[in-house]
Formats: sequence, structure tokens, C-alpha cells
Amino acid sequence: MGKALIIGAGGVAGVVVHKCCQNSEVFTEICIASRTKSKCDALKSQVEAKGTKTVVTTAQVDADNVPELVALINKEKPDIVINVALPYQDLTIMDACLETKTDYVDTANYEHPDTAKFEYKYQWAYREKFEKAGITALLGSGFDPGVTGVFCAYALKHYFDEIHYIDILDCNGGDHGYPFATNFNPEINIREVSAKGSYIENGEWVETEPMEIKRVYDFEEVGEKDMYLLHHEELESLALNINGIKRIRFFMTFGQSYLTHLKCLENVGMTSIKPIMYEGKEIVPLQFLKAVLPDPASLGPRTVGKTNIGCICQGVKDGKPVNYKVFNVCDHQECYREVGSQAISYTTGVPAMIGAMMVMTGKWKKPGVYNIEEFDPDPFMEALNKWGLPWREDFDPALVD
Repeated sequence: MGKALIIGAGGVAGVVVHKCCQNSEVFTEICIASRTKSKCDALKSQVEAKGTKTVVTTAQVDADNVPELVALINKEKPDIVINVALPYQDLTIMDACLETKTDYVDTANYEHPDTAKFEYKYQWAYREKFEKAGITALLGSGFDPGVTGVFCAYALKHYFDEIHYIDILDCNGGDHGYPFATNFNPEINIREVSAKGSYIENGEWVETEPMEIKRVYDFEEVGEKDMYLLHHEELESLALNINGIKRIRFFMTFGQSYLTHLKCLENVGMTSIKPIMYEGKEIVPLQFLKAVLPDPASLGPRTVGKTNIGCICQGVKDGKPVNYKVFNVCDHQECYREVGSQAISYTTGVPAMIGAMMVMTGKWKKPGVYNIEEFDPDPFMEALNKWGLPWREDFDPALVD
């Protein structure tokens, strides 16, 4: 059917590449591009060794450089660009897509390198430009954000007239065996969890100290886990796009070893994003820490256990109260056997492929910039079951106080 340009070559990109090559009827050709071409070549070799009908090529590109991106897009002529690079690079890639009139999909919203805060306003500012150009930008087509937004849209469409309360629960019950490591880009992960928490209540942001609000929840196939309220980007868009919202929160699980190590690293300044001078060179402590921590892409072989990510919705239908939970359970080792990655990368990469497929096949093709919950959730939900992320429903779920 068409061609995708995949920008990025980390753990999530690896999953996107594998899933696109499994779905060769839609993705007849892909080009993998990154600053480090050897990583792209390694991914190409992996999928070709497994066998695929998809034609795979590779390229080198600096995703911070708009002219380089434009030149690559003009050369490759993709139908869509799948951005699985860093969130700092969203805007340059969107600029290149605008200049070349190419559809765009990403998995996380823009974050300024100097400020640990996720906000959609920078990308929402492109709405009119993309509309005038006649191209689609699909924002946040990972799991959270991404599938969580589709879950909420599906719940509203099929089970509610209004959803008043949403709790998004992200549980990683996996064990990689290291005293401390992160399951996705360490720089992004640590920025996210060390920032202040927040949630939306009655249309207003309520800010909390990092890890201030803790709850314990019994997750299906994982068990009881401590989870903490975090700021997360999908709260901002869901509060606008889901009818009736009074409060929306996001919780993520963390083990005590992770939190103890993180606190120690914070106390000695290693999680700082402010540059310091060291031996005549300017370095960012968090970027140095990223360099010495295990690469998340290397965790697949040694990670065991499961993830459980989903949404609990409370609201009304025909004037009667309704409680509903929809969630996915994913096994780290099953993911590794299929695509060579652990479940955190898998649960992000599969929805990125599906989102790109929705746009390429015309099901979600609409000029402008859109969050994932603004489209019809049904074809995406169907694709989740087909492509490796089956979901389950609970009509009497345990609630979070």
C-alpha cells in the first residue's frame, strides 16, 4: 500500500520496524533513519533475517536539523513519518513534514530540553498549518499516551453518556535483575518521575510534590503494587476531549529499589538537567547518567514478568452510574521472543504502527493536528487485538480512592 519513514533506532523503533514488517500489506516499504545509521542497519538485518515482504532501507539523519529532514523526506517520498526519536525533536520533524506535505505520527508530546514539563500547546499550535497543508498529524500514538486515550474514547462511545472520573494505571511488574535501570530512555524516564505530580480536577490543574500521593492496587496477573501519582501528558488532552470529566489522574508503579536509587541520585545532583562545567567541558548530569546506565534496548533478554496498563472510568449512562475498566496485560518474555524487546517498548511500538496504519489506510485521515482520542476508537481497538495487545474489560472494577 505505502511507505513509512521511521525516525529513531532505539527500543521502541525496533518494535515499530518489526510490526511494520509483519504488516507488509499496508507497509510495503519502510526506511529507518537515525543519527547513528549502524543502529538502523542492525534493525534491517534483524527483520530481513526473520523474513518479510516489506522492502527495508536505512539512512542517516540528524532529527534536530530541519533541512536534513526535508532532504531525506524528499528523497524517500514516504506516505507517513513515524517519529520515535526524542520528544525534544517533535517540532523539527513536524516542520519537515509541513514543508514536504507528509503525514506525521508520534508517541509522546514535545518537551523542551531545558524544562522537564510535557505540554501539548507547542504541537497544538500547528493545527491550522497542517490543516491548510492538507496533512494529518496524529499525536501520542503510544500506549500512555495513546492506547489509554483510545480506551477512554471507546468507553465513552459504548458505555457512557458522560465520564466523570478517569484513573489511568500503569503497572510494570517486570524484573530486569539490575539494582537500578529504566525501561525506556533514562533521560526521559527520570525527568518524568522526578518532576512534580499533577492531576486535573474541576477544570483546574492540582500540583503535588514528586511521589507525594501513593496508592496500593491489586493488578490482574501482577498482584499488589505501590503506585504513585505523576503528571502525564494525556491528562491535558483527555480533559478537553472526553465529555463530562470532573477529575482525571495518572498513576505509575515503582519498586522500592528504584525509588531508593533515584533519591540517592537526586541528592548528589545526578538527575539535574542544568549544565555544569567539568574539565573545561559543559555537561548535563542527567545525560551523563544516561550514558552509564544500561541501555533499555538491552533489557529484553533478562526482563521477566508482566505489565498491566489500563483505565478505570466512572460516569453515567441513561442516568445510572457506571464503573468500567479496560486494560492490557503484556508479558515481557513473550515480547522478547517475538520482536527482541521488553514489554515497555512493545506496548509503545505496536500502537505507533497501528496509528500510522489508521492514517495511511484513510480510517483516520483528516487534515490538521489531532490527539488520538479524537478519532473513532473502534478500528484501533480491533487492531490492538490483531497485532499483539489484546484488551480486557471489567464491569465491576476495584476503584482508586
